[in-house]
Amino acid sequence: MNQLPKKSVKLLALLIILSLMLTGCSLLPTSVTDALTGMDGETVTISKAEYERLQKYQELDELKQIVEMYFYQEPDEDAMMDGAEMGLLYGLNDPYTFYYTPEQYEQMWADDEGEYAGIGIQIMADYVTGFCTISRVFLDSPALEAGIRKGDIITKVDDLDVAATTLQDAVDIMRGEIGKTVNVQVMRGDQMLDFVVARAVVHVNWVNSCMLDENVGYVSLYEFSGNCSTDFKIQLDALIEKGAKSLVIDLRDNPGGWVDDATKVADLFLAEGTVASLVYRDGTTEYFSTVTDETELDIPIVVLVNEYSASASEILAGALQDYERATIVGTQTYGKGVVQYVLPVGTRGAGMQLTVAQYYTPDGNEVHKIGIAPDVIVEWPEDDVTMYELGDLNDVQLKTAYDQAVQMITTP
Repeated sequence: MNQLPKKSVKLLALLIILSLMLTGCSLLPTSVTDALTGMDGETVTISKAEYERLQKYQELDELKQIVEMYFYQEPDEDAMMDGAEMGLLYGLNDPYTFYYTPEQYEQMWADDEGEYAGIGIQIMADYVTGFCTISRVFLDSPALEAGIRKGDIITKVDDLDVAATTLQDAVDIMRGEIGKTVNVQVMRGDQMLDFVVARAVVHVNWVNSCMLDENVGYVSLYEFSGNCSTDFKIQLDALIEKGAKSLVIDLRDNPGGWVDDATKVADLFLAEGTVASLVYRDGTTEYFSTVTDETELDIPIVVLVNEYSASASEILAGALQDYERATIVGTQTYGKGVVQYVLPVGTRGAGMQLTVAQYYTPDGNEVHKIGIAPDVIVEWPEDDVTMYELGDLNDVQLKTAYDQAVQMITTP
């Protein structure tokens, strides 16, 4: 993702209101402008081009008027507008472009800040089995204190039976008023366990780290959000202080995030140069680059990726690979080689995410629908459903990355 500076955005709502004013008005053939008279007798003047543009929304206005006349219940105009705007962007047939309702837009920014009222878990939904598995329990969270563990399968939240199709409803229940409790039932192996968890302010840790031995440091970067680049630097410095002579950066299951954060992390290891180039529809190119050639850390790096490493994860992995700064271990990445602007829409607090450019690695390699190919391929065993704890070398992909990191220390 990328973020636009604040700017005024014309609303679809405004277009519909103006199109209502156009009903029954004729175009003046000898003038560049049209005088439109509203019900209150006031006159609005717009250009011919604007008039013709608004005419495109006449059919939408017709639908709205029919609903207002005949729908068997009182229609919710705000909900209709949300649906219309969602549909407008849906017509682009781009999975990364969509509309946020005011509630969704507020929640998105709260999530990005890494602080919210809830119980402190991250959940992975399987739409084949329907299972909702806890993939992470945040540090110092109510869930961790209650005894909920990574790998637990959520089966019930209060009175709601939880499956992939009801997960969002379950999340809404688990977030709420601070101090109030929520009942969470999980399946752990063949046991059903019940927990009563009090909601609290949850601080999301975007980064976690440990030493794998006295020489190899390990950093797991979960998402490029919030203060992740600052935390990454703090934890990297701590690992170096503990004696790390090589580093494993784990980007598995990292869905991406802000391009600026990926660039800041890359800047810790790369001399001055391009991290990614963004190409826009009109052919113009924007370069995201590191800013210094004096402070990069000269340490062997192994980067772990998998099929769910996407977007900013691929930008970082691709840059480190192109500059021969790291060995990439794991499986082919997701292949999200496009970036989005996130910006506010209108006066109700809504927003949108819009794909604006395709990006390429420093060597000009295309990523979209292709991904980053690892230097060392390590497939995840099909029968392994274990949710390994941080730094567990029984994890076959991590063990291979660790072996590579050890070899890079001992091999000149």
